[in-house]
Order: sequence, then structure tokens, then C-alpha cells
Amino acid sequence: MQVNQFQLAASAAVGSTAAVKSAFFDPSGLPWVDWVMPGTWFKLLNLNPMTGGFSMLLKVEANNRAPIHGHLGAVEGIILEGGFSYDQDHGHTGSYVFEGAGIRHEPNTHPGGLIMFAVIHGPLCGYNADGTIAGIVDARLMYDLAAAAGAAQHIEKPSHWV
Repeated sequence: MQVNQFQLAASAAVGSTAAVKSAFFDPSGLPWVDWVMPGTWFKLLNLNPMTGGFSMLLKVEANNRAPIHGHLGAVEGIILEGGFSYDQDHGHTGSYVFEGAGIRHEPNTHPGGLIMFAVIHGPLCGYNADGTIAGIVDARLMYDLAAAAGAAQHIEKPSHWV
């Protein structure tokens, strides 16, 4: 199969679009904000208000067993530090992780804890002990949590959110 490679344009038939703001942001200046599971913190990087998804840095304390939760959209991540597992399935620094939409699980962090870059393609769902829904974590909740902690100035709040 032949693949056509992209070429530098010799003419201006198609040009670059101008950026509204910088494509780059340094999250090191953001504080870690308490998240919805015990022993977890986040730095909100961006939102997708159309899907309820968001991107974030996630920090989890060592030897933490997350409460059972479900994914209404897939999650993709890169482990930046430490690691975590689902029973005998382990990921470590540098590992890519894919958690499909519709799964429910209880991940465990390793003794060194975890820092992960994650793209959440749709809301997460937490459960009560009786199986009822305890809460939904979506782009709007994430924005509200970050804004309340003074950690959302880099994100433009969608105009249709009141």
C-alpha cells in the first residue's frame, strides 16, 4: 500500500490558521487540587464540553485502592511516575494505558504512588454501596473543582455554562 506523504506547500492555496491563544501551557504552576476519590489530586489541563471529557494530570497516593467506578467514555493515559494495576495487570512509568468505555474497575497504585497524564473521553461514574450512582464526574464538575481552587484561569469557561 502506498502512503502519500504530506508536502510543504509551494503556494498559498491552503494556509495555516491563526491561533487564538498559545498552543502551549506549563501546568507546573498549577496547584494539585483534591479530587473525588480519597488520596487523589488533579491538575485540569483542558475540557471538552461537547462530550463531557477532559484532560488532566492525576496524582494518587501510594498503595491506594480506588473505589469502584465506571467509564462512560474511554480513558487514555501515560504513566509519568510510579505505577498502578488491576489485579495482575501492571503499568509502570512510561506505560500507555487504555480503559475502554463501559468498564467498571478498582485500580490500585503501587508503593511509589502515581502521576499520570490522562485524556478522559467522557464522564466517569461513581457508585454507592447499594449500586446506585453516587456521582458523575464530567468536564463541568472538573472545571468547577479547579475554579474553586483557583486553578482554572488558563481555561475559558464555555459560554453556554451558566
